[in-house]
Amino acid sequence: MVIVLISAIILLLCFVIFIYCRTSRILKSLDKMLDSAIDGSFCEDDFSETRLSKLESKMRRYLFAGKTARGKIEDERNSIKSLVSDISHQTKTPIANILLYTELLSEKPLDSESQKLLKNIKTQSDKLNFLIQSLVKISRLESGIITAVPTENSVKALLESIDCTLAAEEKGVTLTFKDVPNVTAVFDIKWTAEAISNMIDNAIKYTEAGGSVEVSAAEYEMFVKIDISDTGIGMTEDETAKVFTRFYRSPRVHDDRGVGIGLYLAREIVSRQGGYIKVRSEVGQGSVFSVFLPKTTNLSKL
Repeated sequence: MVIVLISAIILLLCFVIFIYCRTSRILKSLDKMLDSAIDGSFCEDDFSETRLSKLESKMRRYLFAGKTARGKIEDERNSIKSLVSDISHQTKTPIANILLYTELLSEKPLDSESQKLLKNIKTQSDKLNFLIQSLVKISRLESGIITAVPTENSVKALLESIDCTLAAEEKGVTLTFKDVPNVTAVFDIKWTAEAISNMIDNAIKYTEAGGSVEVSAAEYEMFVKIDISDTGIGMTEDETAKVFTRFYRSPRVHDDRGVGIGLYLAREIVSRQGGYIKVRSEVGQGSVFSVFLPKTTNLSKL
């Protein structure tokens, strides 16, 4: 009886050891699969079907399907990047010629109707040129061809590099820059200047003649905030949730110039540097766009 009991215990221990070893082997194989998937080195041939359990086999197929899907996405992204680049290259010369011819025609004596038509041609050509250039910038930014390189820079120097005075004068809007504190933040000065310029241009665009746009800055513990305030038409709560989406135009300004891409580009630039943008607005009371730039390199890498 004792011998039988000891034999049963030994068999049970052997079974437990077998299960432990088998489970350990499976977990080790799954761990290897996940590590290879994380570092991008996963290869289906590295895992033999005869050596794997049913669970391992399913995991292998899942990871291989994910790798294939990522490859397709990357191919599609490269195709789109190439298409945008081709469109930019092929349209650059025709648009430049159209703008040149409109300038030459504007110097000729034309009747009022012809002048009106010529003005419309120039306006639409400028709009098309801006759209193409913006699409190229977005494509290069999203595909990683051009990347923002955040470094410690002066916020005052950033705002002093921005010149939207001509656009404000043409619209009859007062543009003022309040005294900027001598503080630094972490950002790419070229790309961030473009983002701020887009937002100031947007504020001028939707502010009636006689109105004002004010740019100011304030320092906080972790961020430097840049405010672009205007006395323009303002937005509804529903519009503030959509204003940063690509090609969004409010129905109330559908006939105004613009293609709805400037704010999208601004948000992409700022967010890729660890910052963010907030907006407060009320219909008829103007808007305040606040850009928060990180003060440390660690924040910009989030």
